[in-house]
Amino acid sequence: MSTRTVARQCTLCEAHCGILVTVEGEQVTRIEGDPDDVLSAGYVCPKATALADLHHDPERLRRPVKRVGDGFEEIGWDEAFRLVGRGLRAVQRAHGRSAVGFYYGNPAAHSPSVMYVAALRAALLTRHAYSASSVDQFPQEHAAWRMFGSNVVLPVADIDRTDHLVVIGANPAVSNGSLTTMPGARDRIRAVRARGGRVVVVDPRRTETARLADEHVAVMPGGDPYLLLAMLHVLFADGLPVPDHLDGQLAGWDEVRRLVADWSPQDAAPFAGVDADTITRMARELGAAPSAVVYARIGVCHQVTGTLTHWLVNVLNAVTGNLDRAGGQMFATPAVDAMALLRRLPLAQGPWSDRRGTHRAFRFELPVSTLADAVLHDGEHRVRAMITHAGNPVLSAPGGSRVDEAYEALDFHVAIDMYVTETSRYADVILPPVSHLEREEFDVIFPAFSVRNNARWNARVFDPPADGLEDWEILARLLLEVTPMAVRPLTGRAAARVLDEVSPMRLSALGVAIGPHGVLRRGPRGLTLRAIRRARGGVDLGPLQPRLSELVVTSDGRVQLAPADLVVGAEALLDDARAGLRPDAQPEGYDLRLIGRRHLRTNNTWLHNVPAMVKGRDRCTVLMHPQDAEERGLEDRDRVTVTSASGAIEVPVEVSDEIRVGTVAVPHGWGHDRKGVGWSTAAAHGGANVNELHDPLQVDVFSGNSAMNGTWVRVSPGPT
Repeated sequence: MSTRTVARQCTLCEAHCGILVTVEGEQVTRIEGDPDDVLSAGYVCPKATALADLHHDPERLRRPVKRVGDGFEEIGWDEAFRLVGRGLRAVQRAHGRSAVGFYYGNPAAHSPSVMYVAALRAALLTRHAYSASSVDQFPQEHAAWRMFGSNVVLPVADIDRTDHLVVIGANPAVSNGSLTTMPGARDRIRAVRARGGRVVVVDPRRTETARLADEHVAVMPGGDPYLLLAMLHVLFADGLPVPDHLDGQLAGWDEVRRLVADWSPQDAAPFAGVDADTITRMARELGAAPSAVVYARIGVCHQVTGTLTHWLVNVLNAVTGNLDRAGGQMFATPAVDAMALLRRLPLAQGPWSDRRGTHRAFRFELPVSTLADAVLHDGEHRVRAMITHAGNPVLSAPGGSRVDEAYEALDFHVAIDMYVTETSRYADVILPPVSHLEREEFDVIFPAFSVRNNARWNARVFDPPADGLEDWEILARLLLEVTPMAVRPLTGRAAARVLDEVSPMRLSALGVAIGPHGVLRRGPRGLTLRAIRRARGGVDLGPLQPRLSELVVTSDGRVQLAPADLVVGAEALLDDARAGLRPDAQPEGYDLRLIGRRHLRTNNTWLHNVPAMVKGRDRCTVLMHPQDAEERGLEDRDRVTVTSASGAIEVPVEVSDEIRVGTVAVPHGWGHDRKGVGWSTAAAHGGANVNELHDPLQVDVFSGNSAMNGTWVRVSPGPT
């Protein structure tokens, strides 16, 4: 039996670590890190091995299926697309184009299919587009839009050259970075300290990242903006000068100074849960470091103050001179320069809002927290059909039971998915893409957020089946079905020829050629997609370089440190604090704050059907401090009920001093014990859906991002 090894990347999370996949015959026998990979340099986490299990999983769908009664039966692709086209067009004719909604999950961004997501969304002409971004990253994008003029101009933490790293609400030792792609983050964090730098982690839990740090600051859930405002107060009170390299590029310096003038560390301490001396020292250490960067992520996105907090993170980096400087916040220069291509497009707030008029569309999307209401309300303009691509909003969106009810109530639903999940079980047709190992791809998204500029080819391990389709091919066929043009009847060879002309490979080749490293920019020595494909481990394009001035697209060409609406929001936050009020006031009967947490072996909802990823002790637990457990008469592994104003779940308690007193943590992505799912291993390790506890109405007021950190709960012994 022949043995071969293929170099590619693991595309299960943003890190996209380089891997070597060894195959004997048609069986994957080994997956290991690729030491020649120019970004990950041999690092790999346990999730990478799941690629083999996903590929070989007998429960993975290989052909389209249609609903027959309470189950599904296999059909051919032509029949599947005819059914989908008829179903979607019937809803559009009867109720208008916005009666069809579109939801796409994180995996859509892990392949070139993201180009076709945008095309399909545009072709649908619907106001009801949703994505996982509104439970994930809208606050960061909103802050970037208000400061830099575009939501795609997102700065990266230059961790490999920094002397002082502050991590807030992120756990890169487990995630390997998010919107700052840093595979092997543990080693990169250790390297900061090894070269004499300092690492500080601000988090209510002593996370895996905090265990690697010099200092863990156990902030109160929701306390981050109070902390950051007080740090700015210290820096300005100490006479902070305008950074030389940013002189003339920053607008709003005096407005920020006035904002924080009367908010001292002593004022902030009871709201941040951090003592005043620590706040003062943190600010001065940040300001004094030769280079420094504050990096924040999903833990603060999931707060009602998410946009304010990310804005303040950017402001801190800017005023300390650590914006657009080595070791600070920088911008990548990838082979396909998506930021430069998209920064002038109107991807910020749109002219329409959700049904209640509460949230305006952002980058042509509405917050997923409004999806259930869009389907279940009794008035006009209801969503009656959905296309769901690479997502499981029944488990990933707040108020999971109501989202479940909404999907069950649809007139028509098509899902692009490899499994019958908690969401796709309601589909009329499921269209499964080929497995990860059957695709060849060139990533155009995550190099824009990588800590080092790079370009890497992703090779196929197996040839796809003759009747298999990749995500982009499915999306392109759907585009033909919903486009009101004479091309709709095209099928088979004719359609394939049309689609081949605009394939991801052709688009990527063009993007590389015209990109900043490309052959059309740099002549014969420039980069081509063919050269990237031949390069073992990819092409190293060097460290991040200053490029702020070429990316900012604000009206005056300067970074806006003090956008008026964000300043007003911060002033209101501080006025309320002076009156003893918080935006997340404690309701009667609830005495604990709930936060999220993640594990190295899990990735949202979609690795739980891999036995190796769910083996061992139950990880769907409520983490609780020994003091809180003792007060409630609880011991480790006792079954408890966690209750909020929105719902209740039953989970084991896990007692540990790694979490702050008064705070509990439950991981997301569980809740697989539902009738009709098609993944038996996941169902056998069902866990509980923590999003049942989160109120969809609790959102970041600026971006509409769901607030799923800081929810008030109570924990009581035994089942309800």
